[in-house]
Amino acid sequence: MMKERPIAMFDSGLGGLTVVRALQEFLPNEDIIYFGDTARVPYGIKSSRTVLKFAEQDCDFLLRFKPKMVIVACNTASALALDELDSKCPVPILGVVKPGAAEAVKQADGGGVAVLATEATVASEAYTKAIQALSPYLPVIQQRCPSLVSLIEEGRSGNDPILRALLKEYLEHVQQLRPAVVLLGCTHYPLVADAIIELMPGSKVVDSARATA
Repeated sequence: MMKERPIAMFDSGLGGLTVVRALQEFLPNEDIIYFGDTARVPYGIKSSRTVLKFAEQDCDFLLRFKPKMVIVACNTASALALDELDSKCPVPILGVVKPGAAEAVKQADGGGVAVLATEATVASEAYTKAIQALSPYLPVIQQRCPSLVSLIEEGRSGNDPILRALLKEYLEHVQQLRPAVVLLGCTHYPLVADAIIELMPGSKVVDSARATA
């Protein structure tokens, strides 16, 4: 029966657990199977061909559990591989980019949106396209955050001095632009959202993981 089948999701590491946490809040009676590809994290610095290959392997593994749907809880994989996965997956499949973009547009209320994301996600311009498809004239800027995923995977929190120094550097240009919304375009980033909120006090911080759930 459909209700007895789980929801499956994957990410490059532990970041997708932010989607799991939000999903458990909204749908507490659902069974969830989660796969974190910690052996090959991060995906955000890899080529689009490699990300697609990894995403296909992750999805194939999860399909063994006969899920009723698959969530690509990785922004990079959502940006680079979702269309290909959708054409092959026998069950409904959902990424995190479009839900995050929709929530950012809603919260921005006509103001600018700053997208914090991995190098691969930024290069794909997936968020810019998704946001401007909903609101063509909404200003969008993107900020690459290399090394952030690796530090989070190491267990560093928003209070860690190295991580905070790195975030401060990444956000320096974003702070000057004063966007209405800062969109966390990587499911790892909500784990250090407290530091981002502190560094961007005039902006609303939108969590793509929560929007997806």
